[in-house]
Amino acid sequence: MFKDILIEQAKLSQIELTDEQIEKLTRYYELLIEWNGKMNLTALTEPSDVALKHFCDSILLLKYAEIPENNSLIDVGTGAGFPSLPIKIIRPDIKLCLLDSLNKRLVFLSEVVKELGFNDVKIVHSRAEDGARKAELREKFDFATSRAVAQLNVLSEYCLPYVKVGGAFLAMKGKYSEEEIGSAKSGIKLLGGKTEKVDTYYLADGSERTIINVKKILKTDKLYPRTSAKIKNKPL
Repeated sequence: MFKDILIEQAKLSQIELTDEQIEKLTRYYELLIEWNGKMNLTALTEPSDVALKHFCDSILLLKYAEIPENNSLIDVGTGAGFPSLPIKIIRPDIKLCLLDSLNKRLVFLSEVVKELGFNDVKIVHSRAEDGARKAELREKFDFATSRAVAQLNVLSEYCLPYVKVGGAFLAMKGKYSEEEIGSAKSGIKLLGGKTEKVDTYYLADGSERTIINVKKILKTDKLYPRTSAKIKNKPL
């Protein structure tokens, strides 16, 4: 059932999937539903919702962001693995790092990665602001992404420190807000970034999505990221 729905939703989203990709996404869905009974991974469990709002939405990032072959990507606050694991299924060449502060989510992700046959995915248990201060993670990635509900000025401080100069932070958001992007401009500059482009698209159900591409043009000052309390209470 899910497989048929996935194929239909992918076609509606103008996404071409191979048989192998369909099989892997279907197995991912099965594991997501199975583990969701043990822990809170996602509020979306209906096959059509998962296919469209998790899988297709994640994969569409590749349509709007050009990620060269064998580049590295860190998914900050990855949760149940969105958007990065669907992207890895489509682009197995991408060197992926999954970072999350909740260890039980990482246990689930470890199982998914094992089931899907990926032996080159790094899984890191850390808060975003702590991980960005570790030498092995700081400014080590070509791309960082996050599909979170936080404001852009907050997300940028969590994510930009992971990105190499010349790389980019790809923020996946809901409805486009010019005001939100404008208020984040000065903070992004402080972090060494510059908003390069904003793409808006619509899912097959009509819901609006936005991808904000923030180019990393200078190294991030060692002052950032600050503590989580400071980031939330006094955004840049």
